[in-house]
Amino acid sequence: MADHSDILIVGGGLNGPALALALAQAGFSVTVIDAMVRDTRDDPGFDGRAYALALTSCRMLGAIGLWSDLRAHAEPMLKIAVSDGHAGAGPSPFAMQFDHAEIEEGPMGHVIEDRFLRRALMQALDDAPGVTQINGAQVVAQETTPGGVTAALADGRQLSGRVLVGADGRSSGTATRAGIRRTAWGYGQTALVCAVAHERPHEGVAHQFFMPSGPLAILPLPGNVSSIVWSEETPRAKALMQADDNAFLAALRPRFGDFLGEISLDGQRFSYPLGLSLAQRLVANRVALVGDAAHGLHPIAGQGLNAGFRDIAALAEVLAEAKRRGEDIGTAPVLDRYAQWRRFDTAALAMATDTFNRLFSNDNPLLRLGRDIGMGLVGAAPGLRRGFIREAAGLTGDLPRLMQGQPA
Repeated sequence: MADHSDILIVGGGLNGPALALALAQAGFSVTVIDAMVRDTRDDPGFDGRAYALALTSCRMLGAIGLWSDLRAHAEPMLKIAVSDGHAGAGPSPFAMQFDHAEIEEGPMGHVIEDRFLRRALMQALDDAPGVTQINGAQVVAQETTPGGVTAALADGRQLSGRVLVGADGRSSGTATRAGIRRTAWGYGQTALVCAVAHERPHEGVAHQFFMPSGPLAILPLPGNVSSIVWSEETPRAKALMQADDNAFLAALRPRFGDFLGEISLDGQRFSYPLGLSLAQRLVANRVALVGDAAHGLHPIAGQGLNAGFRDIAALAEVLAEAKRRGEDIGTAPVLDRYAQWRRFDTAALAMATDTFNRLFSNDNPLLRLGRDIGMGLVGAAPGLRRGFIREAAGLTGDLPRLMQGQPA
């Protein structure tokens, strides 16, 4: 007999555990299967990224009981400054600046490092009733039956549930085994990620500086520290990762500028290849995809994790409502509600990030003129500016209950 839970989740990164907590709160029994061993994920130096969590993502973390503790490790984003230019030459005079004071809800979001968010999720999973964790285990097969789904592990164990959720990243084995194809391409860019300390306070301002080789994001962290996401052409990025810290900083300084004074590295450097990966369907027979398994995006707007959290909030709400109505949560009519809810948003976000990266990651003078004029017009139009601010805060569209700070 297979070990049974209502829902099986493949993937123990960030989206999988967050979904498990939301579902457990709604009264489901959940098993989280992670191919990685727990000690690796518990290592503070495992990832290195920081996330610009939209206001609604923070509300969701509050609804599942995490935000009150996480807030101490997060820095509010009070402004976002967007500019275009060349390294060492400074930004174009046409720029956009978005101030949280233009909306009533408060800061547009918070920036938090992976190590704090991941640790909070792991600890909450340990304490959550109804959640079983299986670490260091590889799913090698899955099969649907008339009343459920089974997952076979490499060690011979069999797990059963009513729904199987793939939260296992851009190369999702769950999606592949379910016959879900992907549309994917690379950008020839690699993200260089690190934290830098600086002399002057950042005052809660997040910066996005577009350059021909790729954008540079500077995200405020607690204290005089910022997280860097530097998208660079892959050959150049590889050389920079192999360079020593002094050479890396020498290349970063003209791109970073001197507005925060002298900078120095604060911790390790990491790199991640960049591309788009979009599942052609979000659901299959008793299978649903969330996070990067559904849509892997360019980090140009920092929306990857926020999109994953929207998936989680929508799926948890759909399944919780189906349970309250006495429906079989794994049937096509139920899972299709989730797909219909998320399909347009994920496709639009993928298209937007792809278009922005292609539009700005070049030195075509006509395109540069057009985008500079466009940024100037948006920056000068209060209505457009407010719309962008609300979008950055995650306040647009049909918000699931978790995104409003309510249980699913």
